[in-house]
Amino acid sequence: MRGMVRVCVGVLTSVLAGATACSTAPRSAPPAAAAAAPDAEPPGAPSGPHDATSHHSFADVARWRTVFDDPKRDAWQRPDQVVRALALWPGACVADLGAGTGYFEHHLARAVGANGTVLAVDTEPNLVTWLRARAEKEGTRNVVPILASPDNPRLPSASVDVILIVDTYHHVDDRLAYLRRLRPALRAGGRVVVVDWQKGNLPVGPPPEHKLAREQVVDEMQAAGWVLADERVDLLPYQYFLVFRPR
Repeated sequence: MRGMVRVCVGVLTSVLAGATACSTAPRSAPPAAAAAAPDAEPPGAPSGPHDATSHHSFADVARWRTVFDDPKRDAWQRPDQVVRALALWPGACVADLGAGTGYFEHHLARAVGANGTVLAVDTEPNLVTWLRARAEKEGTRNVVPILASPDNPRLPSASVDVILIVDTYHHVDDRLAYLRRLRPALRAGGRVVVVDWQKGNLPVGPPPEHKLAREQVVDEMQAAGWVLADERVDLLPYQYFLVFRPR
């Protein structure tokens, strides 16, 4: 994941607004590097068993928009089905870690409604600026971009109902420490949902050496204090969908 640099005042204002919105949103009952499509640059060598398998820049927004927002992606990413499987409700607060160019944001915004909040989190300043512009263009006023640190998602405390991590888990360094930092952001009953690539050769997605097996993700989450609460094995053709709750 990339290091943090200065972000514009407008984005910081959005972050503060998002923290308030999540803290007060009604309830009826969380690196983030965007990596939603094939990794096109050579990876850096991982320095440990819980470090990222791929390191590259996401600063070129125009380039990554053609990748992340490719209309062909819908056929295998199935955003409507993924969001439906999250079982969100009007007024909920959901955090999209590794939001990238905002592929999931309008789906999430619709699911949580006008009284809910979507925290669109990324570590690339150019992407965060784009996320804000996209939210304004699409009229999704409940989408709040957040500039995260590589080792900290910068989520408001005790305010998030669901943390969604799509095609981003394998981009996180020092994952056990990072995963432990997600817990304070969750409300009671909160969940973390990990969607990432199955091992092996697939027609889409990163090279096999960048992928993490489902079993490794489960083991790491458990080591970081989470338990596997649910799994949708038939939801996606090339990715696993894992739901975790705090132990």
